[in-house]
Amino acid sequence: MIYHLLLGSNMDNPAHQLGLAVAEIGKLPNVTFRRMTGIETTKPYGKIDQDDFRNLAMEIESSLKPDELLDRLLKIEHILGRIREEKWGPRIIDIDILLAENTVLSTASLTIPHYDLHNREFALKLMCQLAPEAIHPILNKTMRELLQSLPGGNR
Repeated sequence: MIYHLLLGSNMDNPAHQLGLAVAEIGKLPNVTFRRMTGIETTKPYGKIDQDDFRNLAMEIESSLKPDELLDRLLKIEHILGRIREEKWGPRIIDIDILLAENTVLSTASLTIPHYDLHNREFALKLMCQLAPEAIHPILNKTMRELLQSLPGGNR
């Protein structure tokens, strides 16, 4: 299955933290790295009184089921020092599964596609660099169409 991930950090040399996370993801068994965007500086989302984030999107291929992949990504976050203190607060690393092909899944621990992808300009911009024609399986729109439909249009 093809997965699209979003990585972000705004603590302890964020670009370095992203590099560490990418390297750890690359070491996962049953995961093949396909491609990724460059690192972009983005404004905080949700809780705006914190440092800017560095984000990147990556595409991987894996035989892992979504919950299995999530478990491995959460272990990487833990290894890199992620502590969950407040929603949308500062973090050393954050790894989200945005899409998993046409999978639609909602459990207590995982929602695919990411529950707020269609509202997050920074995530859509990165996805447009990586896979602009990828389809949101619930909204049935491409990443490009979702980005263009945000307030302000053609961003």
